Formats: sequence, C-alpha cells, structure tokens
Amino acid sequence: MASAQVSAWLITIAELPMMVSDLLQPLVDSPRLLFIIIMVAILIVGMVMDLTPTVLILTPVLMPLVKEAGIDPIYFGVMFIINCSIDLITPPIGNVLNVISGVAKLKFDDAVRGVFPYVLVLYSLLVVFVFIPDLIILPLKWIN
Repeated sequence: MASAQVSAWLITIAELPMMVSDLLQPLVDSPRLLFIIIMVAILIVGMVMDLTPTVLILTPVLMPLVKEAGIDPIYFGVMFIINCSIDLITPPIGNVLNVISGVAKLKFDDAVRGVFPYVLVLYSLLVVFVFIPDLIILPLKWIN
C-alpha cells in the first residue's frame, strides 16, 4: 500500500496524467480504439498501484477524453472499476493476492497459480464487455 501511494505521488509530480491525456487526444475520433487503449493502460497501471490511487489519478484525466469520444460515462466507470478490481488479484503486485497469501499462509507463487485460471476468465469477460458494451449498458437501462 505504501509503495502504491509513493507511486501515485511520483506519477502526479511528474505530470504523467497530462502527458497521457495529450497522447490519447488524437484517438478521440476512434472511440473503440481509444477505449481499448484506455483499458490496457488501466490494466498496466492497476497491476502496480492500488485501486484508490488509480481511480483518483486516472479518472479526472480520462473522463474528458471519454466524454469527447462519445463513450457512455457509466459504461466507462463500470469497466474502469471491473478492470481495477481484476488488477487487485493480478501479479506482480496483486494487493489482494498478497493479503490472501499472508492470511492463508501460502507462498505468493502458490496463490498466483491458484488464482490464475480465474484471472484469465475475468480478463476474457472484460474483453467481451469491451466489444459488446450493451451487456453492461442494457441492464442499466432496464432498471430505469
């Protein structure tokens, strides 16, 4: 957790969020490609940072791009949280995975082996949700 907070601080000081925003701006005309790149970026960042700093740092940077590209903000938010949640059990950091291995008195490698099939299924579902957004958007519309 402390390393995630230090990483978040360093990322903010280095103005990395603004650089990412400037880098992704040309992709606003291609919403699907922009969304895929954002999901991959969240995947990478989420693997090394905790959920809260990831959300607090990336949301203000990415949300204007998402809105400008015409991506549903609710859909983006749901996908963002799903992606970050999966990252919590994904090595190399896997904060929840560390806690599980500590509580169960397992080696970290054994915990990784045990959770690996589930991580593959979860990332497969994430890919399906990226290419079929109605799976997330339609149930929300049914509620209203």
